[in-house]
Amino acid sequence: MIVRRGLVVALGSHFLAPNLRPLSCLPPLLPLPRRRSNPRLFCSSYSSSSGDMAETRSPPAAKKVEHVMQMFGDVRVDNYYWLRDDSRCNPDMLSYLREENDYTGSVMSGTKQFENQLFAEIRGRIKEDDISAPLRKGPYYYYKKNLQGKEYVQHCRRLIADNKAEPSVYDTMPTGPDAPPEQIILDENIKAQEYDYYSIGAFKASPDHKLVAYAEDTKGDEIYTVNVIDSETLKPLGQPLKGLTCYLEWAGNDALVYITMDEILRPDKVWLHKLGTEQSNDVCLYHEKDDMFSLDLHASESHKYIFVASESKTTRFVFSLDVSKPQDGLKVLTPREDGIDSSVSHRGNHFFIQRRSTEFYNSELVACSVDDTSKTTVLIPHRESVKIQEIQLFRDHLAVFEREQGLQKITVHRLPAEGQPLNILQAGRSVSFVDPVYSIDSTESEFSSSVLRFRYSSMKTPPSVYDYDMDSGTSVIKKIDTVLGGFDASNYVTERKWVTAADGTQIPMSIVYNKNLAKLDGSDPCLLYGYGSYEISVDPYFKASRLSLLDRGFIYVIAHVRGGGEMGRQWYENGKLLKKKNTFTDFIACAESLIELKYCSKEKLCVEGRSAGGLLMGAVLNMRPDLFKVVIAGVPFVDVLTTMLDPTIPLTTSEWEEWGDPRKEEFYFYMKSYSPVDNVTAQNYPNVLVTAGLNDPRVMYSEPAKFVAKLREMKTDNNLLLFKCELGAGHFSKSGRFEKLQEDAFTFAFMMKVLDMIPASA
Repeated sequence: MIVRRGLVVALGSHFLAPNLRPLSCLPPLLPLPRRRSNPRLFCSSYSSSSGDMAETRSPPAAKKVEHVMQMFGDVRVDNYYWLRDDSRCNPDMLSYLREENDYTGSVMSGTKQFENQLFAEIRGRIKEDDISAPLRKGPYYYYKKNLQGKEYVQHCRRLIADNKAEPSVYDTMPTGPDAPPEQIILDENIKAQEYDYYSIGAFKASPDHKLVAYAEDTKGDEIYTVNVIDSETLKPLGQPLKGLTCYLEWAGNDALVYITMDEILRPDKVWLHKLGTEQSNDVCLYHEKDDMFSLDLHASESHKYIFVASESKTTRFVFSLDVSKPQDGLKVLTPREDGIDSSVSHRGNHFFIQRRSTEFYNSELVACSVDDTSKTTVLIPHRESVKIQEIQLFRDHLAVFEREQGLQKITVHRLPAEGQPLNILQAGRSVSFVDPVYSIDSTESEFSSSVLRFRYSSMKTPPSVYDYDMDSGTSVIKKIDTVLGGFDASNYVTERKWVTAADGTQIPMSIVYNKNLAKLDGSDPCLLYGYGSYEISVDPYFKASRLSLLDRGFIYVIAHVRGGGEMGRQWYENGKLLKKKNTFTDFIACAESLIELKYCSKEKLCVEGRSAGGLLMGAVLNMRPDLFKVVIAGVPFVDVLTTMLDPTIPLTTSEWEEWGDPRKEEFYFYMKSYSPVDNVTAQNYPNVLVTAGLNDPRVMYSEPAKFVAKLREMKTDNNLLLFKCELGAGHFSKSGRFEKLQEDAFTFAFMMKVLDMIPASA
């Protein structure tokens, strides 16, 4: 699944929904993932009792330039269309964005001291000098290392003294004076010194571990440059490859396979690059000309094949490349059939194919011979109540990541010896978890071992890495993120509640609060987060900075609304296209339920969404402005109709299967009925914070900019409306780890300013 406006990020956490195939250059971590890509409020002074939130400085007023759009006899006038400048150089546009940033800074200047205190508190929970759980790959342990006070990581490795021994869940990387020395292959802190923004999208060692290829983005526009270096001497090999996505794999030790994009940033070509040759001489292995489809690629767990997939929102077909014979090019593995979505893995003489269709909407797992892909054997049949999210193959085992009743699970099956026939799999062994609601993510594991590695967290359990012995069922924790500052998980309660939507559907909510502070009598402040698009599942995960809310009495809630994937494929189907409004009404039902259940009141309810979740915020803001006290809309996709009518905007065409094609009358008027920019009216709105990134290729900065401009023109209240646009970043805002924490502190300060929760001494 390609995610455009779909990277899920809650209040600055770069959390990609687990197990989804990201579009291209997604910053590593979580749960990726759409691309986009006057108030009459003059200046009464702040009064917490009356709710009038305007400050003494007048907000910016964007100039009006009439732009008329007409279709199906319907006329729309967009006075702020001029804010869109694809070159990002228009001086009037840049001046307006700077005015908005200056206004935001002025309004928030009185809380700067408190914001700085919050930042120090949030940063103080981090063990700044730390390493990731070392991952065994061939003769090395690979890991990332953070240094005290540094924004970025170092990519490191150490030799394994006895790398012939079978991997075990009890393996540990020696670090003492007698241990093999540490090799620092890439220090992002040094590289980042040259840029305002720096992000690594791929870091790949060659099969013989002598070379490393890494993809870097220095603008936030997700257009990558790939460098190849000698992993020992660190010297570069050849010239960098430019203008790439971060889809990158080794084809043997002397060739790379990568993907580039067209002029609307659609991944459309896959290339073979021979080391030591010019990029201009690279061989194009496949060109996807259908603008509804985009390409991705990944290596098999066995490292014997590279799989290239072309996918739309409903269809996915796969080619294979034998890495021992890359010169033979791609071979069709699963044919292009409308409505059939295939993902492929490899083991021995079989391909394993996860296949979804209209009939088998939660996916089935089949296998076929490498030599005859036309004949398949069902290994796991389709089940109405269980969705296969992804599989992970090993030499002797199969790990299946599944989802049932909104909760994730892992089931492990032992496989027949390689070369033996495969038949339907019997019940496997399930991995057990303690928390009532939680999040699990697959991670890279050694194919030839019996050790499955996965990440686990809950809303009160910090991110943890486990190694699971698939033969014995033993789990060993390899790392749990340290949370400083006196954190005690027993102080927090996590719950799951079900809400009845307008049409009777039961909507799950995940909830966490500090049991020593939450009164549960309707007086507590609450932050409700929502997303609900692209079949992305926002599972209950831990975020250390959130403790600064919970420890001030906040209740934090995730609404698992339709349009996401938490409850299976049908959950997604019932929240897209002509059923998109279910996403919005589900969220409203969750908000009303929180009030009814006395988790909060309207005067204490804050809501947040980002990207396509920002669309959710814009929609409910127009539909029920009376229901919320604070709305946080991060890089929001709010100009839906205009964007989806314009195929020159990055990736619009591939999104027609998500939102609908408004060139068709039915979709035009349905989309217009909820598109936030088109539904701003003269009414009272709550306090609103909107963010954007000038270089954002997923949601163009102009969408939130014109939304704010129109709100300023139309709104009839004196509540705060702030717009913060990062002029040197993209969809994921700033790139440094502490810079991201500063953004959390700013957002929290905004909420607590509105709720009158900032101590007088701050």
